[in-house]
Amino acid sequence: MKINLLLALSLLVSATVSAEDTKIDLKQLAQQYFDTMVATQAPGATKVELENHLNLLADDVGHSHLPWVKDDTRLPDGKEQMREGMTFYLGAHTEYSAELLDVFTFNHSAIAIRYKNYAKGVHPQNNQPIEYSQVMMEVLEIENGKIAVIRKYHE
Repeated sequence: MKINLLLALSLLVSATVSAEDTKIDLKQLAQQYFDTMVATQAPGATKVELENHLNLLADDVGHSHLPWVKDDTRLPDGKEQMREGMTFYLGAHTEYSAELLDVFTFNHSAIAIRYKNYAKGVHPQNNQPIEYSQVMMEVLEIENGKIAVIRKYHE
């Protein structure tokens, strides 16, 4: 009887420790996501900055960026698609700055961030100069400590 009680107690303690380990600080994750995303947009950004950002994402991450990309279906190669798309634009900016305006967290499952950014550079597809300033909102769904879905909106 004592052995069963001891075994049950140790399993309960192990489960509690495991549950606490899976809780993540969503505000910290939001800041890390923002910081690594900004680093990928900076002039001179490299694949190192890109991989730092991608490390926060689930392998099957879903992504939408309205109005251009509307389908945020999670696909097995979602992270690879993000890598390919972001690599195409890597180093396109000659100037970039961003300011985090708001962070909202929802339970342990979602984050919303609002930020203002400014970019100047040359579009890699048509070699035309670009310059813009905008306010963005991103909603990030979290699963198993990783960002599983990203939805980007322009204000």
